[in-house]
Amino acid sequence: MKNEIMKLNQSNSPILFLIFNRPDTTQRVFDVIKRTQPKQLFIAADGPRKKNDTDVLLCERTREIINYIDWDCELHTLFRENNLGCRTAVSSAIDWFFSHVDKGIILEDDCLPDLSFFRFCDELLERYSDDERVMTISGDNFQFYVNKTPYSYYYSRYPHIWGWATWRRAWKHYDMNMNSWPVFRDNKCLYNIFSHKSEVNYWEKNFDMSFNGLINTWDYQWVFSCWIQGALSITPNVNLISNIGFGKQSTHTHNNTIFTELPLQKMEFPLKHPKFFLRDSKSDEFTEKIWFSKKGSLRNSIFCNFISLKEKFLKYCE
Repeated sequence: MKNEIMKLNQSNSPILFLIFNRPDTTQRVFDVIKRTQPKQLFIAADGPRKKNDTDVLLCERTREIINYIDWDCELHTLFRENNLGCRTAVSSAIDWFFSHVDKGIILEDDCLPDLSFFRFCDELLERYSDDERVMTISGDNFQFYVNKTPYSYYYSRYPHIWGWATWRRAWKHYDMNMNSWPVFRDNKCLYNIFSHKSEVNYWEKNFDMSFNGLINTWDYQWVFSCWIQGALSITPNVNLISNIGFGKQSTHTHNNTIFTELPLQKMEFPLKHPKFFLRDSKSDEFTEKIWFSKKGSLRNSIFCNFISLKEKFLKYCE
C-alpha cells in the first residue's frame, strides 16, 4: 500500500527548481518536491548581489538544499557566482533546463505546490505534448470559485507562472528582448486581444517597460511570446500553488494582497477534460479585473468585496 501511494505521488516529469537567497521558503518548497522523488532534478541559483555580505551567507545556506537529496535522481546544478537579476537569471535557467529536456515543471523558491500539482502537470504535459495551441500548464487558480467549471481545468490567455510546466517546443518562442514588440504595438495588435482601452493601455505600458529594460523581470516577455503565437494556457479549476514569498525579501511581491498564501487545494483524478477547445472568456475577464488592468480600482469599495470573497474562499477550503 505504501509503495502504491509513493508511486502516485512520484513525479515523472523533470523539475527545474529556481532558488536564490531564501533558505526558509526554499526548504518548504523542497520538502514537497522531495516527496515526489523526481527522477531528474535541475536546481538553478542566482548569485549574491555585489557588496552584499548577507546575500553571500543566505545564498550559501540556500544552496545547501542539495545536501538533503536522499533519493536516486539525476541531479543538475547551475549555481551562478555573480548576480544576474530576475530577468536574466530565470530566463537563462529555463534555457538551460530545455537544453537537457523536452518538457518539464518549473517551480520558484516561494511557490508552494500541492502534491497533486505534479500529477496534474505530468498528465497534461503528455496529453498536450504535440498540441501547439497550448504553451503553458499553470498551477494557479485566482477565481475564488466565482467561475467554477465542471471540468478539471479551463483554457485561458493568461500564462500564470507561480508553479507551471511547459515544453521545449513552446519555450523556443520565448524572446527576452521582445524584438517583435515595436511592430506589434505600432500596428495596434493589442486591440485584437482586448476590447477596452484601459486594458490595452495597461499591457502596452508594461510591455514597453519590459522592452526597455525598466522592469527586472522575465514573465511579461513570456506572456507576449504566448500571445503572438495565439497560444493559450491551461488553468486548473482549483488552486494548486500557494505563493509564500510575499514580504520585504521578495523581488516583486512586497505587500500582502488577496493573493497572499492562498490555500492549497487538491486536484481530483481522473481528470475531466473540457469538451471543447475554447477560451473561458468569463474567467479571463475576472482575472483581468482583479489581477491586471482593473486592479487599481480595488482600492475603493470594490476592494472590500474581494476581501470578503477571499474570506468566503478560505472558509470553503477549511
